[in-house]
Amino acid sequence: MSIGTMTSKGQITVPKDVRLALGLAAGVSVSFTRNSEGDFVIRVANKPAADLAGALKYAGPPLSLSEMDDAITAGAMGL
Repeated sequence: MSIGTMTSKGQITVPKDVRLALGLAAGVSVSFTRNSEGDFVIRVANKPAADLAGALKYAGPPLSLSEMDDAITAGAMGL
């Protein structure tokens, strides 16, 4: 069992084993949900899709939608 202690400011240090298991790092949001037994469940909060902007790098020239569709089709067909 892992235990965290709350400070007078309402902050809790999440134990290292829990941080690792949840993949938590500085700046990650978590949600607290009460289950049917009345206990709270902590989960990594879903991030908006806009947060993914720029996650994948592409160094080539801009492609049209048609060119992107062609590339997706070629990839799906194994060409």
